[in-house]
Formats: sequence, structure tokens, C-alpha cells
Amino acid sequence: MNRHDPGQPDPGASQDDAAWLDLVARLESDTVATRPDTPAGGQLPPSGTAAGAPETHQPPSFRDFDPLGLAGAPPAELSAAERQAAAAAGTGAEPADPSEGPRDYEVDDDGDEFVPEEPPSLAGTDPLTMLAWLGAVGGPVALLLSAMFWRSAPLLAIVGIVAVFVLASVYLIMKLPQEKNGDDDGARV
Repeated sequence: MNRHDPGQPDPGASQDDAAWLDLVARLESDTVATRPDTPAGGQLPPSGTAAGAPETHQPPSFRDFDPLGLAGAPPAELSAAERQAAAAAGTGAEPADPSEGPRDYEVDDDGDEFVPEEPPSLAGTDPLTMLAWLGAVGGPVALLLSAMFWRSAPLLAIVGIVAVFVLASVYLIMKLPQEKNGDDDGARV
């Protein structure tokens, strides 16, 4: 088995580099390379054309591929000065400052800033509702912590945590309003 000598250059690498450079050059060229045994354009000549006759049809090259039509010239657009001159001529008004853009304006500020109302204090909350919230939020957290740190938790503790979570969630759902006010669309202003 022949081993490659680390001090010598790899002959396969130079062939790979040459093949890569050839591929890049062919893709960047405007003409399409054809095999030597086929006529120009890579297609067989029509039945009435001789094999040595020049082809009039050239297949599209890599640069001609533009399915979205973006390679063509962009649509002509007036410059900012031309648009201002046209606007001034059409309306008879003076042109605006050329340094101003569409976002160079001041917002009319009434000074009325939105200040949210203070949330109600938790001290005045119903104790049973507070315990229900603690059970609904604390149940899954307790199950997660027991799975991580208390792997040998008794089944009774796990069932108790699940029961507290279910009861607290049911209590909170039952406290929701049962009827909808017909005049209220749910939006607050």
C-alpha cells in the first residue's frame, strides 16, 4: 500500500483544484462549453442542416438564467430633485427643503401620556382564592422539583400534589363570571 509522504504535495489536491477552477470559469463565462463530438450548442443539427454548418441558436448561458426578471434594467425613477421640481411646477407651491425625507416630521404630542391604574393590593384578596392560585401554580412546580430532587417521593405525596392542583384549578374556573354583559365588547379604553 502506498502512503502519502507528508513532505510532498498531494497530487490529488492539485487535480481537485484544477477541476474546481475549470468549473468556476465555465460557469462565469458567457458561452456554453460543448463536448468536442457534438455540434455547437450541444444539440444535434436539424435534419436539413449539415453537421458543419454554423448554428444560429445558442442555448442560454448561466448568466441568462433569471426566472424573476431581476437582471434587466430597473424601471426609470425620477430623482428626488426632479420629483420636487415636478411637484412645484404642478401645484405652484414652493418645493420643500431637499434635506427633508418622508419621516422628517414632528409628531403632534398632546402631552397626555397613558398612565395605567394601580393594580389592586393582594392584601384585600379572598384567602381562599389566594390559596387556589398557589395550588394551581405551585402544584406543577412542586411536581417538577420533586422529580428533580426527591426521586424517592412516596406515591401518596405525588397524588396529593396532583389533587391540590386539580382542585385549585377547578375552584378558579368555577369563580369565573357565568354570564356575559351584552354591552361589554371586552375592550378597555
